[in-house]
Amino acid sequence: MVEQVDVVVIGMGPGGEEVAGRLAETGLSVVGVEKRLLGGECPYWGCVPSKMMVRAANLVAEARRIPDMAGEVTVRPDWTPVAARIRAEATDNWDDKVAVDWFVGKGGGFVRGHGRISAPGEVTVGDLVFRARRGIVLATGGQPDAPPVTGLAGTPYWTNREAIEADRVPGSLAVLGGGSVGVELAQVFGRFGAEVSVLEGSDRLLSTEEPEASELVATALAADGITVRTDAQVEEVRYSDGRFAMLTAGEPVEAERLLVATGRRVDLRSLGVGVLGLDESARHVAVDEHLRAAPGVWAVGDITGKGAFTHVAMYQAGIAARDILGEPGPGANYRALPRVTFTDPEIGTVGLTEAQAREAGIAVRTGSARVPSSARGWIHKAGNAGFIKLVEDTDRAVLVGATSAGPAGGEVLSALAVAVHAEVPTAQLRQMIYAYPTFHGGISDALTDLAA
Repeated sequence: MVEQVDVVVIGMGPGGEEVAGRLAETGLSVVGVEKRLLGGECPYWGCVPSKMMVRAANLVAEARRIPDMAGEVTVRPDWTPVAARIRAEATDNWDDKVAVDWFVGKGGGFVRGHGRISAPGEVTVGDLVFRARRGIVLATGGQPDAPPVTGLAGTPYWTNREAIEADRVPGSLAVLGGGSVGVELAQVFGRFGAEVSVLEGSDRLLSTEEPEASELVATALAADGITVRTDAQVEEVRYSDGRFAMLTAGEPVEAERLLVATGRRVDLRSLGVGVLGLDESARHVAVDEHLRAAPGVWAVGDITGKGAFTHVAMYQAGIAARDILGEPGPGANYRALPRVTFTDPEIGTVGLTEAQAREAGIAVRTGSARVPSSARGWIHKAGNAGFIKLVEDTDRAVLVGATSAGPAGGEVLSALAVAVHAEVPTAQLRQMIYAYPTFHGGISDALTDLAA
């Protein structure tokens, strides 16, 4: 059956859902195609349920910090309410009926299945064929990517999806990958009683962030009893009798469960982008500032390679929807792209790290301040580890990047994101009034160091 529509959106994660909903509200005939759950990774296996886990784990840690500050306490972590909350509040037991009803209520049409571009302006889903008058939006996101380690394929290893769905904490857990997902989940399960080891192939955790952030997180994980091994190249994985063994150049690591958190990939070949003249073997779809990938084709979210973040997908969705509707507006600008690793302490980063700025040929000056040295950090005492680091383009006297690590590091980041986005002169930032005593007041201290 062939159906004529205005727009087809392939992939109904946060970005696809947003652009499809906006277009449907204008009266266009929009069909959203999703092979899993409408809403995508974020509400069911990503940012929302994982942060519920982080919140619970942080409560456990905070309770353990009570001695010497507020009395005595006995802490007995229990995973049952965590798993129950994820099922009941975040995922509706991994049922997307509410999300589907919301989209259909806006006037959209929803088809569950694998969407493939079968010709320019045409999408096939099973026996259904949709011809799009206005265009096609690619928003398929990414999939967990496992490395080609001997013996890994075919074993019951976890990705973030199985970790989120876990109804109990394993006795032991090995985490392959020390990026944001790996360290967040390692800390969560460690604080709930699992014996956790993190194996990272590079020389430090969070290798794309500032080295100071890597050191801070490594120290925090060690304090939680988590073993961290960097420069750990896993050569083989063995699984028998319900246990994993990871063989490296050093001592083997054994665990009841193995979480593979080594990144995500997009599958352009199965999407059929070759019929549009696009490279099916590429790591992402190249787009212009208005998210155009080809004539009559837009792409948003992870598939564009601009960062695997819900906030990027939502930002791009607004730009793509506006362009499809022929409305004027600015194109995408990623100079102040924020990101947060929700460990304890949190690592919030915006724009460029010091190394990235230098690699870009920018004349760099940095300034930093330690959270424990600030008034609020001193008051906070237990759990106050962290720092604020500023990266300045000295030729223009504006910040091109910053890191806010510590309690509420992601929240403090908002002020720095504004400064980077608006290119506020650092001289003007020094003239601001910073509330006292606050964590964000540490920005003033870092600015003072920047000028020293």
